[in-house]
Amino acid sequence: MRKIVHRHLGKMVAGTAIAVAGTAVMVGITLPGSAGADEQGGQGSGQSAQQAGQQGQAAARPGVVEQAPAEGEKGTGRDPLTDDETKRVAQIAVNQQFFGSSENVEGRRGPQRVGVDLAEQDENEPTGANAPRRADVRFYDYKDDTLVTKTVNLDSGKVEQTDTQHGVQPPISSDEAVEAARLLIADPLGAGLKADFKDATGKELTSPDQLLLNSMVFRATSGAQPAVLAQCGDHRCVRLFPKVKNGPWIDSRDLVVDLSARKVGKLG
Repeated sequence: MRKIVHRHLGKMVAGTAIAVAGTAVMVGITLPGSAGADEQGGQGSGQSAQQAGQQGQAAARPGVVEQAPAEGEKGTGRDPLTDDETKRVAQIAVNQQFFGSSENVEGRRGPQRVGVDLAEQDENEPTGANAPRRADVRFYDYKDDTLVTKTVNLDSGKVEQTDTQHGVQPPISSDEAVEAARLLIADPLGAGLKADFKDATGKELTSPDQLLLNSMVFRATSGAQPAVLAQCGDHRCVRLFPKVKNGPWIDSRDLVVDLSARKVGKLG
């Protein structure tokens, strides 16, 4: 009879890929009437518990959370990109031709956006509030496994430069991590992940929405992984570090998802 061995949940994931730190919040409680308890006879100041409680209630004021100030539509100089700017440059960077000739992580038309950052400034350009605002928008094109970076001038609304690279793997975006989890859950190699999730929650794992996901890019090393993962590095491959929401981490570091080939492999 086959022995069933329960996998251990909450393992510490080795390596520098991920570090998890917990923070404890210490709450101090002063009981009514405890003030002066070290005085003679243990009577303190003679204040009743009821009076102390009433004073404590009067001193406690409900917390007030102030709303963050409204974010401007456009930043100034080297200010971080606003949400409006980020959205705008992403739209400018994808013209009709680029959209029709590229493919995202789900295999649909259009490139996969993986990052937007304020572009580096040239040395001979103005500084301070007069500095020009440009953004580098990075896309991964799953159709031919290329990283496409477009530099957009926020003042003119035009793409000033396009750079295409092969074999360059930026950090995994949240959308890519979700798709990797979706592929892993659907694959036979994801059986252990689903079993651990059920042990932790008593429920079936059917969707990435049930997990918190951390991830890192995986690159193949000659002879160090199965053939199904040999193209990782040229292909977009990811290792997932999933966590049950309000629960333990699940150790799945031996599994790699090739997003380009939409396949899952297991490391030895």
